[in-house]
Amino acid sequence: MTRRHEMEFERPVVELERKIEALRRLDTADKPELAAEIEALAAEVGSLRAHLWANLTPWARVQISRHPQRPRTQDYIEALFSDVIEVHGDRTYGDDQAIFAGFGTIAKRKVVVLGHRKGKNTRENIDRNFGSPSPEGFRKAMRLMQLADRFGLPIVSFLDTAGAYPGIEAEERGQAFAIAESLAVLAAVRTPVVVAGIGEGGSGGALAIGFGDRLIMLENAYYSVISPEACASILYKDASRAEEAAASLKMTASDLVALGIADEIVAEPPGGAHNDPDPVVSAVGQRIIAALDELVAVDPAELVERRYARLRAIGVFEEVER
Repeated sequence: MTRRHEMEFERPVVELERKIEALRRLDTADKPELAAEIEALAAEVGSLRAHLWANLTPWARVQISRHPQRPRTQDYIEALFSDVIEVHGDRTYGDDQAIFAGFGTIAKRKVVVLGHRKGKNTRENIDRNFGSPSPEGFRKAMRLMQLADRFGLPIVSFLDTAGAYPGIEAEERGQAFAIAESLAVLAAVRTPVVVAGIGEGGSGGALAIGFGDRLIMLENAYYSVISPEACASILYKDASRAEEAAASLKMTASDLVALGIADEIVAEPPGGAHNDPDPVVSAVGQRIIAALDELVAVDPAELVERRYARLRAIGVFEEVER
């Protein structure tokens, strides 16, 4: 039997539930009052769990976004797209398995599909570098962006990465430049770009394929300039203060909508998308189709102008006269 993955924030409740299960295995045939107490305690724990899920902190949502059973990019592609053809390699160095890039059809519309690709087991995660792309992954994505622009194909992108790979070999192959160039290409394509945040959305690794005309966020996904742990390491010199950093980063789906960065939120079942993935995947597909239906009617030149204005509108500032 596969061991259930426990998230840090739910462990106290899980421990109580285990103790109740142990009590239920006791012989209470001659002790009806004890049996009643056990059931009353179970009801209280159930209420506690419901309260926990109704009042999730930003750090708790980060943990949910990282759940190993959470639907991955490949799950969305398999469920929502037909006639999928994956493209490999950047024609410069190699093929980065952390980035999916290819063609597909959704609602009878041909599109380019991009996405971060995490694994579902140890071997896949090693092969895909846990979803953290290298420069060749971004350059592969750029190949597809340019083809989308040339042939008028909308782009659908799925975000799920802790960030770009920060290793020295990635830097030697031009990691920062690849991210910057990818952003420039994505900003200029004259075709609709719809982005879905399905899990983690960390730093330039997400932004490189994650900026467009519509941003759809899952309820427990996040999108941030930096991961909470890295932020805590820089600001507090202590990665263990990640929970504090997460609260300050305004990285949750609701924060992003309030700031005008994201456009809409797709609800998840109690416990997260991994508890009932099919309705979540279907809902994301419906929102992607609706966004494409709206955006394909916009003139390409106007589409690019709107995207630029959208980017420039992000942030809050105040001018002070001196």
